[in-house]
Amino acid sequence: MVAVLLASCAKEFNAVYKSTDNLYKYEYAKEQYARGKFSRASLLLGELVTVMKGTENAEECLYMYGMATYNAKDYESASEIFRKYTTSYPRGKYVEKCSYFVGESLYHTVPEPRLDQTPTYAALKAYQEFMDLYPASPNRATAEKKLFELQDNLVQKELHNAQLYYNLGTYIGNCTGGGNNYDACIITSQNALKDYPFTSLRENFYLLIMKSKYALAVHSVREKQMERFQNAEDECYGFLNEFPDSKDKELAEKYIAKCKKYLQTGEVERE
Repeated sequence: MVAVLLASCAKEFNAVYKSTDNLYKYEYAKEQYARGKFSRASLLLGELVTVMKGTENAEECLYMYGMATYNAKDYESASEIFRKYTTSYPRGKYVEKCSYFVGESLYHTVPEPRLDQTPTYAALKAYQEFMDLYPASPNRATAEKKLFELQDNLVQKELHNAQLYYNLGTYIGNCTGGGNNYDACIITSQNALKDYPFTSLRENFYLLIMKSKYALAVHSVREKQMERFQNAEDECYGFLNEFPDSKDKELAEKYIAKCKKYLQTGEVERE
């Protein structure tokens, strides 16, 4: 019976899809949307958008096409449809909602922090544009929350990059432009702290800076070690002042003792 019903539904849909009665096709698409058959609704509405242009149903058709595509989880296409609505109907009935759903659609395309974050930047821009245009929107709070969440994604990406540089340590195969991995870790971490001063990962970045400065001193040529051990010692004290209850407090104190030993004796105590 199930197979018969599915075959019957498929036959009905194919008949509507091939129909030249666009108004009937449009009403059927709306019915499919209401029943949660979003893929079918999206397919029909996509065919009708151009046909409906200039008619009284054009605006609603484009909006429903975007929503059907979004609910069918084709988020990249949905973002383009919603963007098209906002440019085609800047004063339209659904423009505020479509502006919001540009960001919502892009939000669902955001990858994990280790991967390329280009989609994250696009989603951030879309949410920011929405909040600028509609500061009193009931969706503003949700957009703002997700904007901060996306920023955390970028911070995680920077932390991953900084950690990778630290892990590479003295490996020089990737340092074709001069410099070294410890310097790269320090610069990456400092830039992240500058760009995201209120991140909850502040301690993680400061820890990497401290560890990198100490490692840089240990692996430096003799003529640079005095300055770099002093710099590492200062960084350790700064870390303890900033995070007095840190679980890495003992590590900072150990580094301080080793720095003092070098500054007093000139002997490098390696790990």
